[in-house]
Amino acid sequence: MASSASARNGRDSNPKYLGVKAYDGQLLKAGSIIVRQRGTKIHPGANVGCGRDFTLFALKEGKVKFIKDGKVVTIVPVEAK
Repeated sequence: MASSASARNGRDSNPKYLGVKAYDGQLLKAGSIIVRQRGTKIHPGANVGCGRDFTLFALKEGKVKFIKDGKVVTIVPVEAK
């Protein structure tokens, strides 16, 4: 019986490379990915878009700012000189 059980194991899915890709205070261009996630673990704030796979990305150039204990991410636009 044990031999048939081991034949049913031995599969593994490919890595998904989820997580935070840009940290607080980092300067980003528009379209840059901030977080790759499953579900809205971190919510989009000002100047942040959410893709259909819940990826958060910058809508404007600026600095990354995590607020509400890291549950919301915003982009603070840089002033044009």
